[in-house]
Amino acid sequence: MSGREMDFIKEAFDQNWVVPLGPNVNGFEEDLEKFVNHRDNAPALHKEVVALSAGTAAVHLALIACGVGPGDEVMVQSFTFCASSHPVTYLGATPVFVDSEPDTWNIDPQLLDRAIADRIEKTGRKPKAIIPVALYGMPYKIDEIMAVAEKYGIPVIEDAAEGFGSRFNGQVLGTFGRFGVLSFNGNKMITTSGGGALICPDEEEGRRILWYATQARESYPYYQHEAIGYNYRMSNICAGIGRGQMTILDEHIAHHHHVQALYCELLADVEGFRMHQAPSPEMESNYWLCTATLSPSLRIKGEEEAYGRIITGAVGGAAGVPHAASSAVTDCQPNANVEALRVALDKANIEARPLWKPMHRQPVYASNPAYVNGVSEDLFKVGICLPAGPWVTDDDVRYIAEQIKAAIVR
Repeated sequence: MSGREMDFIKEAFDQNWVVPLGPNVNGFEEDLEKFVNHRDNAPALHKEVVALSAGTAAVHLALIACGVGPGDEVMVQSFTFCASSHPVTYLGATPVFVDSEPDTWNIDPQLLDRAIADRIEKTGRKPKAIIPVALYGMPYKIDEIMAVAEKYGIPVIEDAAEGFGSRFNGQVLGTFGRFGVLSFNGNKMITTSGGGALICPDEEEGRRILWYATQARESYPYYQHEAIGYNYRMSNICAGIGRGQMTILDEHIAHHHHVQALYCELLADVEGFRMHQAPSPEMESNYWLCTATLSPSLRIKGEEEAYGRIITGAVGGAAGVPHAASSAVTDCQPNANVEALRVALDKANIEARPLWKPMHRQPVYASNPAYVNGVSEDLFKVGICLPAGPWVTDDDVRYIAEQIKAAIVR
């Protein structure tokens, strides 16, 4: 925390702005616009930002603005969190999943091209939108993705929920496509407790999104509704937290870069353990979470006991999950050595997480069209996320590296 958050919150209470609008919301949007519109060595952009209750709400409203409705299809990166795809189903449309390329772990542009052509051939219709995802903050191959989008005339909704502050060629992710999605959930680069924002192409589109986010009310002295709207506006209290957080955003990004570099230095000599890094200089990841892969041949203590019991408590950020699993295993899960390392780190009071399970392997999407090449599933089986937040000190990183080395069978 910057220390400024309480000042803005107190101001909201003192002025009785305890509602989903007000000076903090306006100020937070202005701060966001200043940040996302800046480009290194290029003129500033003129995007509009609308602060919302969640990143998921931002995806939902972007899809509405792109005209997505019942019976439509949307091309979605499979290697992602479910908030990238679930809003497609809210609208009665179908997510069509596209696998990743191995460099960035994000949507494969060549596979995307082939998938779109195949959907057009099979359905006689173009997909209504493309959703690439900045997985763990890593920029996607945006030039190639935009070329595919332009080839077919399909709008791009960038899911930069994990990539706030990441850049491609000096330009902030979320500003290349028609819309850009941001998230300020509790563990993101900055937080508003819960919240998100949608980067819009211009003022007109921003006003339209704001209208949908405030119940689509018409300008009468009474409540008149001629379209379905949503209660998606950010709270003035949450926006106050965001305003305080924006004062230290650059510090947070620099810290994550430092933590990533320290992990790479301390774990460079561990055979079979590889940190994931940006594949080229123009890709500036925020390293929201630091990720690594374990070779299947890397032996970890306790592998034989991996998945031996059903998890009943919090795991990998899943505190408060009210639904108990019916089995300790599924037909697609991380390798035993990855789970053994997660358990070993958990016992050392270190929260490590598996990578996101690809959406095309999620039971809820078992019948959805999917264009796969095996990359995301292979990565899911061998990957792990390491702590990287602003509370992680150099001593913490050294301790984590020591515990990883201690867990390896020599």
